[in-house]
Formats: sequence, structure tokens, C-alpha cells
Amino acid sequence: MSGVTSGMVRELRERTGAGMMDCKKALSEVGGDVDKATVFLREKGLAAAAKRAGRSAGDGVVGSYIHGNGKIGVLVEVNCETDFVARTDDFQGLVKEIAMQVAAANPRYVSREEVPADIVDQECSIFKNQAAESGKPEKVIEKIVAGKLEKFYSEICLLEQVYIKDSDKKIGDLVTDAISKFGENLVVRRFARFQLGDDSADA
Repeated sequence: MSGVTSGMVRELRERTGAGMMDCKKALSEVGGDVDKATVFLREKGLAAAAKRAGRSAGDGVVGSYIHGNGKIGVLVEVNCETDFVARTDDFQGLVKEIAMQVAAANPRYVSREEVPADIVDQECSIFKNQAAESGKPEKVIEKIVAGKLEKFYSEICLLEQVYIKDSDKKIGDLVTDAISKFGENLVVRRFARFQLGDDSADA
């Protein structure tokens, strides 16, 4: 633990929500660098999330958020494995953060897997035509299309969006960190966003 101070541990805990011992271990592994320790814990969380991904998440809550004096309303369902976790303040807080993200960033889908193939094909065709018109060679066009498609996903898919409170994280990272913290599989199941005067609602 040499070189690791209580201030470093406190900062890392505030950033990641990880336990004290996990923070101490991460800082020791990377020589006391808080940024590297954050990455270390996130990678650990990804590995833990992958292990838990197949477990059933049959509990959870439907959370709500109203924004702008009643101009925008959001409902979001987030599932976990147990009622115990579902009732904790931390889980309820996570659900609210996700609902606030939906209100602010207006995603259309939860994940890229939900985006219909015809919409993806249509976007790729547009990107390809734009690149071709600029006279780019075929190999470069493929890279341009791939890059623009990633940007497209980051705009319309909730889990791909940059977290409105931390530009270094995506919402998917927020969920992964929570999986590591709670020790349960978590799933953002669906959401609906209502805006005054708008006849459509995302779900």
C-alpha cells in the first residue's frame, strides 16, 4: 500500500463508487495513479459484468423523471436480480440518473442491437454516398462509414450515449460500474419519453 494515501482512495471511491479495499488494491496495482486506477476498476467491472450477463434480472423498478416544469416526462424500467438491491437508494439513484439522461439526450433505442436493420442500412447508404461524392477511395470510404455509424449509434442509443454528468463515461459504463458495485446483473429494459406537444413516445 506504499504511496497510496487516504485522499487518493477517497477520490477514487467518489469517481467509481467501488469499495475501499478495491480502491486500495487498484491504486497499488498502478502505482498510485488515480486515472489509471479508474481504468483498472472499470476493466475489472467489465469482466465482472460479462460473467453476470447471463444471469436472470427479474426484479427492479420503473422509475420516473419530470423535467422543465412538466414539459418532458420519462419512464424507465431497470431490472436487477433481487428485490433487496432494487430497494436500495443507490439503485434508485441509478434509475433516476438514467431517466434524466433520457430526458436530456432523447435517445431512440436502449442499445444498438435494437436499431432496425433497415435503418442501419439506410444510414450506411447515405454515409457511403456522401463519402463517394467527395472522391474518397473505396478503402477510406469503408472507414468513414464505420466511423459515422459509431457516431450515429452514440446519438440514438441510450447505452452508447455520453453520460450528461461525466463526458468520460457512456451510460453503458455507468451500468457496468453498477453491476460491479451491486454484484448483480442489471439490465436497462426499456424507456418512454414524453414531450409536451409531441405525439410520439420513445420506448
